[in-house]
Amino acid sequence: MRDSTGDVLRDVCVIGGSRYFGKRLILRLRDEGVDVTVINRGSSPAPPGVTHIVADRDDEAALEAALGDRRFDVVIDQICYTPRQAAIAKRVFRDRTERYVMTSTMEVYDPATFDGVPPAHHAHRPVGEGAVDPGTWPVELELPWEEESFRQQLGDARHYAEGKRQAEAVFSQDPAFAFASVRSAHVLGGGAEEFTGRLDHYVDRVRTGRPVVVHPTEHPSTFIHDREITEFLFWAAGADFTGPVNANSHGELTATELSELVAAQLGAERPTFTHADGRDDVSPFSFDRYYAMDNARATALGFTFSTTTEWLPGAIAETGIQE
Repeated sequence: MRDSTGDVLRDVCVIGGSRYFGKRLILRLRDEGVDVTVINRGSSPAPPGVTHIVADRDDEAALEAALGDRRFDVVIDQICYTPRQAAIAKRVFRDRTERYVMTSTMEVYDPATFDGVPPAHHAHRPVGEGAVDPGTWPVELELPWEEESFRQQLGDARHYAEGKRQAEAVFSQDPAFAFASVRSAHVLGGGAEEFTGRLDHYVDRVRTGRPVVVHPTEHPSTFIHDREITEFLFWAAGADFTGPVNANSHGELTATELSELVAAQLGAERPTFTHADGRDDVSPFSFDRYYAMDNARATALGFTFSTTTEWLPGAIAETGIQE
C-alpha cells in the first residue's frame, strides 16, 4: 500500500475496529501487505497476522506503556467519542505518527443535537463540511463525559454528536500531526455484522406486513455501504488531505422510499405506513428535518462513490446473514 506521494505505508495502527466495517478495514489493510497493529481492551482478539496490543485508551499511562517505542505511518481511530479521549490520543501519538484519521459521523450535523440553530445549516440542500468547523469549535474538556449521569442529562444523541464534534476539534486545534476526520453517513450492509438492526427493522416490517412508522412530513438522508466506507477509510489512510470530509454514496432516500425498495427486493406487497407525532416513535431513518450530506469534497479529492440504489438490494438480501 502506498500513500499519495508513492511511499510505501508499512505500519498502520487501528484503535478499535473489533466489529463491522472496522474489522473489515483491518483485514483490508492486512491483505494489502500492511503491518497492522490493533489496540483494544482485549474484548475481542485480533485477526491472524495482525499485532494485538491490549490497552485502555482512557488510561494514558497504560497506553503509553503498552505502545513502548512503537511508531506508525498512520493511525486510524475507530472509537474516539469524546474530547478527553482525543486529548489523550493526541498526547500519546504526538511523536508516534505523522498522520491520524478519525472515524467521525454525519451526526455532527444533526440539528436536533444543537442548542438553537446549528451554524451554517442549510435546511433544504445537502450539508457540506464547513457547516461544522472543528478548527473553531469550542472544547469543554472539564465536562464529565465518561459519567452515565452526564450522558443521560444530554441524551444519547446529543452526547454522541457533541462528543464527536469536540473530539474533532481537539485534534484540529494546535494539531500534533496531519489530521483528517471522516464523517460517515448511515452505514448499511454486512449481514449479521450490521449490529444496529436498523435495516433489519424495515425488512421485518415489510416481510410481516406491519406498518412502517414515519413522520407526517418526511425528509431524506444519505447512506453508505459497509464495504464502501471500508474502502474510503483505506483510501484516506494513504491520502494527504486534512480536515473533515463527508463520506456518503450518491443519492438520498426517505424512510418511505427505503421501505418500498425493501419490498421490491423481497417481492413483498407494497408497505403500509402510519404517522407518529413523536420523534422517538418513528422508524430508523425517518427524519422530520432535511438530513443529507454533500460528498463534493471527497469526490474532488479523487474518491469515486457508488449510488445507494446500486448496492442497497444486495444489502437487503444479506440482512441477517452471517458472513
